[in-house]
Amino acid sequence: MAEGVEGGRADARYLVLHSSAVRITHWLNALAIFIMIGSGWRIYNWEPLFGFQFPVWLTFGGWPEVSQHWHNEQGLAGALQWHFAAMWLLVVNLLIYLVYGVISGHFRRALLPIRPGEIVRDLGAALSGHLVHRVGERNAVQKAMYVGVITVIMLTVLSGLSIWKPVQFQELTAAFGGYDVARYVHFFCMAAIVLFLAVHLTLTALVPTVLPPMITGRVGRRQ
Repeated sequence: MAEGVEGGRADARYLVLHSSAVRITHWLNALAIFIMIGSGWRIYNWEPLFGFQFPVWLTFGGWPEVSQHWHNEQGLAGALQWHFAAMWLLVVNLLIYLVYGVISGHFRRALLPIRPGEIVRDLGAALSGHLVHRVGERNAVQKAMYVGVITVIMLTVLSGLSIWKPVQFQELTAAFGGYDVARYVHFFCMAAIVLFLAVHLTLTALVPTVLPPMITGRVGRRQ
């Protein structure tokens, strides 16, 4: 029997890369963020910050024609319901992940330390096509991206609360510089998350061997 990366014990033929807690929270976070982005785009379309709107087929909130017929609006109510439901899933699941990450030592093992010099080195290697990928190991750029996106998600939740309940959370709203500024913060945090997802999915497509362990939790020792 052998110790895996996450501290679990497994068959000697396999290396445990991701614990059940990490895998479950990862996929629940992915589901919640996917729903929140889609519904958030529909909400944005109702009162755009910039001179564009997102294509309706990319959004959640019900078909505009159906919503117009039954509710006399084009899907805002449905989008808000999707958004708030996913928000609670994200908040609860993220809290569980953060608590687990600290108590179990997952963050210490997988995301720390992060050294600026190593980030520059690995980024240069990645851009030149010489970055070596080892299953189960995160390079400095990946560590920085994961810590960064967790921070952005928390900022997104806080700015969202400021927009949702600006009176009840008036101190929080004031900390963002007011309701209007909080909307911009919320939008740009969303854009940062979408950018992270684009990079994350692209890298997964380029190195598909990283996907099965996030589903099964383990990988053959010869990989």
